[in-house]
Amino acid sequence: MTIKAVFWDFGGVFTTSPFENFRRYEERHGLPRDFLRTINATNPDHNAWARFERSELSLDAFDAAFAEESRAAGHTVPGRDVIALLAGELRPEMVAALARVQQSYRVACITNNVSAGEGRGMQTTAERAAEIEAVMDRFEHVVESSKLGLRKPDPRIYQHTCDLVGVRPEEVVYLDDLGVNLKPARHLGMTTIKVVRPHDALRELGEVLALDLLPQP
Repeated sequence: MTIKAVFWDFGGVFTTSPFENFRRYEERHGLPRDFLRTINATNPDHNAWARFERSELSLDAFDAAFAEESRAAGHTVPGRDVIALLAGELRPEMVAALARVQQSYRVACITNNVSAGEGRGMQTTAERAAEIEAVMDRFEHVVESSKLGLRKPDPRIYQHTCDLVGVRPEEVVYLDDLGVNLKPARHLGMTTIKVVRPHDALRELGEVLALDLLPQP
């Protein structure tokens, strides 16, 4: 099947991973390593984080619900503290690759986000939010969990994006930094690429698309 489109996650792909901020927070507050990720991975379809990403909770309700879940796990963390950790730094090499890819392929973004912070990228300042918006404006469609009421890894959010763009899953390459989000995309028929190191992901994407996407030295 000919590839016609590239779908991208945003946080952890175009920006540095919030998990790096999570680890620093855990170190500062004497929490076990990966404590925050464990809270978010427990009961993943119905926990506070999942409900907030689907806009089923207000910010105040999420703040209280996350504190309750973390308290039950041994350490109380207010939900607002987690929201403050979501913003990441842009990766210029990924932005440059997007500009190159969109010359020949359809492009869309599928992002799990929340109604908090500045803009769709949940940034800490209006200036940083504007930088993120400039990148998001490059996509034909930005599918946001907080607006759609669906979140990855629900297979429906991937099919919804295919329908918006007018392609079949088999005609799509999808990039995400989380394996749990790649699995349903792959089951639908998409070619998937896990973003751990941007250089490696761009090399793999370039091989699939027959494009040179690596930054020039």
